[in-house]
Amino acid sequence: MDCRQCRSELDRPGDYCLACDTANCDAVVAAFERQRATLTFLRDPPEHAEDEAPEIVGETTVTTIPEADPEAEVVELRNFAGKVADEIRRKRPEGVYAAGAREPLRECRAQLHHQFYRVPEENPVEWVRSQRGEPSLEVVETPPKEKLGGSHSTLIGGRNGRNVVNTVAAHPNVKKLIPGPIEAGGGGSRGGVRAKATRAGQNGNVRLLIRDGSSVQENRVVTTARDRESGERIRADLNEALTEEGYREG
Repeated sequence: MDCRQCRSELDRPGDYCLACDTANCDAVVAAFERQRATLTFLRDPPEHAEDEAPEIVGETTVTTIPEADPEAEVVELRNFAGKVADEIRRKRPEGVYAAGAREPLRECRAQLHHQFYRVPEENPVEWVRSQRGEPSLEVVETPPKEKLGGSHSTLIGGRNGRNVVNTVAAHPNVKKLIPGPIEAGGGGSRGGVRAKATRAGQNGNVRLLIRDGSSVQENRVVTTARDRESGERIRADLNEALTEEGYREG
C-alpha cells in the first residue's frame, strides 16, 4: 500500500507515513478475544465523497497463548496487549473502537493515549463504518471534581461512593453529575457499595444508581449525547468503567 499523500510505499497497510507526516488510517476497530485480537484499519472517504462509508485498508490478527500460572499470565496478558498497542501506534488513528474480552481490552487501553470507544460486539467493523460520518460527541475537559453540582452535596457510601462518582465524572462525555437524595432502598445489598448507570433518556442523559446496604441514591448524569442512541453508548462505557473498578451492580 502507498501513502495517499506522497505515494511512498508503506511497510504495512494503513501505516502512518513518516516521509510526509500523513495518516493513512483514520480509525482502528479492535475486536478482542482472550487469545486473539483482530484489528481492522479504516480510512475515511475524501471530502467530496462524504456519503461513502470508510474504506477498509487493512486487517491484522495478534494472537497469544494464555498461561496457566497466575503470575506468568499477568506478564503474558501485558505482552499481548502491548503487541496490539504497537500495531495501533503504527497507524496514529483519530479514534480506536473496541469490543470484546474485557481484560486484554483494558490492558491495551492502559498502554495507549488514544481514547477508546466501546462498540457493539456484533459486527463492530460495519457498525463503526456506519457511524463514522456522524458528528463526534463533545469532549469535556473539566476535572471530575468540578463536574459535581446540585443542591444535595452528600454522597452515599463514603470513600467508595465518592470513587464511584469520580469514575463516572471522569468520562470525557459527562458534563455534570447531580447527586440526588439518599433514600431507603428495601433489602440490604451484599458486597459493599454497588452502582450502575440506567438506560438513557431521549436527551441522552442517564441516571447513576448507587446502593450501600439498604440505602440508595439516584444521581443525574448530564452527558454530551444528542439522543438516546448516543446516550446508550455512554451508558455502556460508564457501566464498563464501574465493572473495571469493581462497583458494578448486576
